[in-house]
Amino acid sequence: MSMKKRWFALFTVPLFFVFIVVVIIPFLSGVYYSFVSWDGLPKNPMKFVGFANYAKAFADTRFLNSLERTTVFTLITMVTVNVLALGFALVVTSKLRLRNVGRVMIFMPYLIGGLLLGYIWQFILGDCMATLGEMTGRTDLFFYWLSNKQFAFIGLIVVATWQMAGYMMVIYIAGLQSISDDVMEAANVDGASYWQALFRIRLPLLMPSITICLFLTLSNCFKIYDVNLALTGGGPANATEMVSMNIFNEIFAKSNYGYGQAKAIVFFIIVGVITMFQVRLTSRREVEV
Repeated sequence: MSMKKRWFALFTVPLFFVFIVVVIIPFLSGVYYSFVSWDGLPKNPMKFVGFANYAKAFADTRFLNSLERTTVFTLITMVTVNVLALGFALVVTSKLRLRNVGRVMIFMPYLIGGLLLGYIWQFILGDCMATLGEMTGRTDLFFYWLSNKQFAFIGLIVVATWQMAGYMMVIYIAGLQSISDDVMEAANVDGASYWQALFRIRLPLLMPSITICLFLTLSNCFKIYDVNLALTGGGPANATEMVSMNIFNEIFAKSNYGYGQAKAIVFFIIVGVITMFQVRLTSRREVEV
């Protein structure tokens, strides 16, 4: 074995081993558990049930409702996050004097943990909103949002957008800065307006960044759990329970380990198919200068 191959093995074999132990083996174990009925306790025997867990999952109204709710949440949040992130990126890459301060302030929410973020916004959308309603008399708008199904769902969208927009902004900034100045100068010489240059030059050249941001937003929104747990806990009346929380409760709260794993595998397949379709669709629109 040559020295180059030895160095290659030295750095890759340990990582490959960790990947197998941490990712591949648990995933395959989860696939196996999805075909059994088990409460997760080692002393209790497993009972092989085949595809019964999967059939039960597709007939589970609460699980299907959480899946539909998560899909709606993801579609709306994808739009709000990426529109805001792109807008922020355009502002902080301009000649604005406080653009560096703006970058820091917008990115900071992403550094806050999801649980802490949820508890902060729980106070804002709960007690603060109720107090503001009492002070202004507008109790139709300012009230305890988290006690209302529709407004609690809107609150989840607001918090998720506030958290993720700053990180996506950084990716868009990198994409904007990679656009050649010669291209933009040529557009100015040709008399292109700001909006014409944005939609016909910048956005097409930003497609690699858009592909990455859409992928990250899509996967993060589908898998959201910590903010969901801290902000609403799935309430009121399970109206904001997302798929990840539904699966977690099935396994750890109800001790239906095999059935919960079947839900997780179904969820994994759905998210994998959707994200691959999104990446394939947006990658086709990427252009090169």
